[in-house]
Parts: sequence; structure tokens; C-alpha cells
Amino acid sequence: MSFSVLMSLYSKERPDCLRLSFDSVFNQTLKPSEVILVEDGPLTEELYSVLDEYQEKYPELKRIPLPQNGGLGKALNEGLKHCSYELVARMDTDDIAVPDRFEKQTKIFEEYPQVEIVSAWIQEFDSDSGNNIAIRKLPEFPFEIYKYGKKRCPINHPVVMFKKNTVDFAGSYLPFPLFEDYYLWVRLLLNGAKFYNIQECLLYFRTSPDMYKRRGGLKHALDEVRFQRHIRKLGYISRTLLITNVIIRFTTRICPNSLRAWIYKKLLRK
Repeated sequence: MSFSVLMSLYSKERPDCLRLSFDSVFNQTLKPSEVILVEDGPLTEELYSVLDEYQEKYPELKRIPLPQNGGLGKALNEGLKHCSYELVARMDTDDIAVPDRFEKQTKIFEEYPQVEIVSAWIQEFDSDSGNNIAIRKLPEFPFEIYKYGKKRCPINHPVVMFKKNTVDFAGSYLPFPLFEDYYLWVRLLLNGAKFYNIQECLLYFRTSPDMYKRRGGLKHALDEVRFQRHIRKLGYISRTLLITNVIIRFTTRICPNSLRAWIYKKLLRK
């Protein structure tokens, strides 16, 4: 089965992590037909060197340079325009896919043609020590995913594979800081799209204290409120759930970084 892999890279990412990510993509049991990598603004010489090396080794790697950094949502939208195949697998340039990730995901699409979005669990690991931290587990079936999405993001975006036409029809990634992917899933769920989460880890997700720090602060807390109010207007959540979500999530955003990290590791993960 032919499919595209969609990646985005910006200047602050690490060349060694990019190498590990590329190796996990190009050494799959089911090889990608093409890998679309969006260069989200000018990169460092070290990153360009890695890209040149892998492009020479793997001609299926196609690079899309953007003149300036516009953020993940804009980069992915541009990359989608260059994806040649109906199935598109997302992959971040600092994560590591398990060797049979693509094989297992495409098998779901082959066996269940009505399914349009397939994700899986992810194993979070510490970028510095390499130690596994927690598993982000998600419900399996469409009705469970629809219900789960009312409180938390129901899809692990770094390991998702989807049908391009379905995402394009929903407007693809629309501007909503921190929530571009969550917003996309909500719109697709409301449109009746069929989701499925494979009940095993298919990707190692890199974390660090900086990641938890980036998820905090008053600005992000206010973005959280704005997002919850918006999906309430769309009719996805009730007024009561809006209030509950805002109280819980706003508090998590503004609490000290160490406490927020503990909440993510101990309460929001398995």
C-alpha cells in the first residue's frame, strides 16, 4: 500500500534526534512511498548537512523549503499539498517510530475501509536520560474516542495516519495556538469521521522539562479557555463540561512547572 510520511523541521531541532527519527522512518518493515519534509524557515548548517546526507541516500525524501518559520500548522498544511498519496502518516523529527508502525497502521485501513484516522499509544521517554516515563493510552473504538475527546485530545498526533481527502474536507490544520490538531479531530468527529486507536505503543515520544514548561503560563491558559469555549459553540461539549474543563485545565496551565510535570506523568498517563 502506497502512503506518504509528513514531517516538519525548524531551526531549533537537534541533528542527532533528526538522524534517529529518519532511521526509524526509512527502516520500517513497510517502506514509505515518499517522505515529505517541510523546512519551516531557515535551518542550521548542521541540520542542512543531515538533510543532504539522507536525501542522497533516500531519493524518496522530498524537501519543501519555506522562506520563514510559520509554525507547525502552516508547515503541515503546505506539506499536505505535496503529498502524492491518499494515506498520510505524521512523524515528528525528534521522535522514534517502532519498526512495524506503518505496517500495522496500513493494515487497519486495508481491513476496515470505512476508517479514516488511525492513531496508537505512545511511549514517552526522557530526552536526557533515555528512560521511559509513561505511556499515553487512548480508547480504541469510534464511540469511545468521541466521548473521550470531550475532556482530552483523543488522538496522539505524532503517531497518526489519516486519509488526506478527509482532512482536506475538514479544512486541514486551522489556526488555534497549541490546539491545531485537537481542533482538527473535533471537527472530524462532528463530521462523523471514523477513528481508530491501535492498542499498543507504535512510537517513542521525546519529552523534557522544557516541554512541560512550554505547556504552561497565563497565555496558554487563556488559549485553553478560548478553545474550550469554541468547541462548546460547535456543540461538541455541554456548558457543564465547559466549566469543568476550564477549571481543571486552566489550573494545570498556571501551576508551577514541577507540579504540572507531575500531573502529566502521574495523573494523565498510565
